[in-house]
Amino acid sequence: MYIREIEEKDNQTMEHIIKRSLESFELNIPGTAYFDPELSRLAQFYKNQANANYWVVVNEQDEVVGGVGIAPFGQKEGICELQKLYITPEAQGKGLSKELMKVALNFAKEHYSYCYLETLEKLKTANLLYSKLGFKQLEKPLDGSEHGAMDSWYIKELT
Repeated sequence: MYIREIEEKDNQTMEHIIKRSLESFELNIPGTAYFDPELSRLAQFYKNQANANYWVVVNEQDEVVGGVGIAPFGQKEGICELQKLYITPEAQGKGLSKELMKVALNFAKEHYSYCYLETLEKLKTANLLYSKLGFKQLEKPLDGSEHGAMDSWYIKELT
């Protein structure tokens, strides 16, 4: 397995991974990434923003099995958002989310002071990972949040 920046050829695969993952938790609802307009063109979306990037993890057969992104959070100076961290069911439990997050957070440290993320309480494994990596849970979303279905919010100071 290795991690690299997303390429246009990966767009359809990542869209599929994200949508199947959300469907498996019955989260194919408005207010989640399922309906994000950029979902079918992640490579272009992240490339066209300053201080943003998206990475994919690829298996030995050169198949994309997951990804994660960093992008500016709204108009907030110095705050980025960790976005769209998804791994295929077959690749879960191997530490890939943690590795993707390390790459994303190292990038974020170069450009931002804080990293914000939104998730759902019912995604227990994800919430545990965020806490282990030093994210602190917030009581409410930051102003400018776009995913109204989320019920757990975290922030991490990037030092």
